[in-house]
Amino acid sequence: MKKTTMEVQGTGISIIQQEGEDFISLTDIARHRDPKRTDYIIQNWLRNRNTIEFLGLWESLNNPRFKPIEFDGFKKQAGLNSFILPVKQWIEKTNSIGIQSKAGRYGGTYAHKDIAFEFAAWISVEFKLYLIKEFQRLKEDENRRLSLSWNLNRTLSKLNYRIHTDAIKEKLIPALVSSEQNSITYANEADMLNVALFGLTAKEWREDNLDKEGNIRDHASIEQLLVLANIEGMNAEFIRMGLAQGERLRRLNEIAIRQMRILVTTPTIKQLKE
Repeated sequence: MKKTTMEVQGTGISIIQQEGEDFISLTDIARHRDPKRTDYIIQNWLRNRNTIEFLGLWESLNNPRFKPIEFDGFKKQAGLNSFILPVKQWIEKTNSIGIQSKAGRYGGTYAHKDIAFEFAAWISVEFKLYLIKEFQRLKEDENRRLSLSWNLNRTLSKLNYRIHTDAIKEKLIPALVSSEQNSITYANEADMLNVALFGLTAKEWREDNLDKEGNIRDHASIEQLLVLANIEGMNAEFIRMGLAQGERLRRLNEIAIRQMRILVTTPTIKQLKE
């Protein structure tokens, strides 16, 4: 779970990301209206019939495990003076995924961004517009940082590839061979690295991904590109040591597995993505 914070009209608004989806703190949004009664404000919003209908529609579109019978019960009561709906009751009864109640480090009530924007509009139309604008700016910054990180590692990979191809020319390609034979040798070595890291050749990837443009390396993650840069340099050294391709493949695959296990859990890589 990743947490970020943005400031909207002087109020800090927390965002957490789960499974690729953004959830915005309703507690923080409510604090914009009344810092001391955030739970009361959220509960008041949940009493509204329009709110219940919106939540039910959102869950029906996005949540296959949503319980429509329990929802209908709440819908019939919504708007009555006696109707009270705590957040936890809504979650437990309807199996909601759009609203979450959290304790501890990320404590408070969070909602999917679609729902959070609806709640913000109920608080203040002006506040909603500023919230959307700031959220969009935040996502653009995240995408820009991710793109820079990806391009940096792609560049490292290309630079290391030059070292790699020079080693092939020096040790693997015999004298007086044709250009076509040179190309075949390069392709085999490149595919050996693909197999070591991705588990399949470039051709196999293309056959499995006919709907995608580019090649297997264009769709690699930051971690994979970094490991690719590393094993390209190592392969160049293994070639100079005179190791057979089969032995090099075995060693590079072991290295790739070990490095990927480290990179996917290292805080530095996670911070780079953020």
